[in-house]
Amino acid sequence: MDKSSGRVSKTHIVVQSLLAIIAITVILFFVESLMHTAIVIALGASAFIVFAMPRSVIAQPRRLIGGHVIGLTSGLLCYYLFFVSPFGRLGQNREEIFWFASALAVGLSIFLMAVTGTGHPPAASTALAFVVQQWSYQTVAFVLLCAGGLAIAGRLLKGRLTDLF
Repeated sequence: MDKSSGRVSKTHIVVQSLLAIIAITVILFFVESLMHTAIVIALGASAFIVFAMPRSVIAQPRRLIGGHVIGLTSGLLCYYLFFVSPFGRLGQNREEIFWFASALAVGLSIFLMAVTGTGHPPAASTALAFVVQQWSYQTVAFVLLCAGGLAIAGRLLKGRLTDLF
């Protein structure tokens, strides 16, 4: 960023956009076999934060990784509670149960991120994804690896990245 004018250099804009392209390309390379659109959207938003707003509090590794851990935990908890447990099987065919489970996963993730100081907005989408889409343990590992990879990339490039907004 040019301190005198307050504008971001064109070089930073181009380089950081290219870094985001590389990160999303790597994510999509693995997602083709997983087919989890909602999770890709959450990770894409996280990549935006890491590469376009690297000095933002929500780009911190603790929040990036912690937020996605809480998001996937909230989503899994609601999925099991409403669709796998004996309680959930009673209303498995009711659309209202699906809506409530989805909303609860997002609300629970917000609550837990606020309580733990790990707020990362895209991670609420991760919570929703684990309720609305089929998932596997591979998916859990994928989210954790991608969040960790983005956090590592952000940390390694921290001195070279600047806030674009």
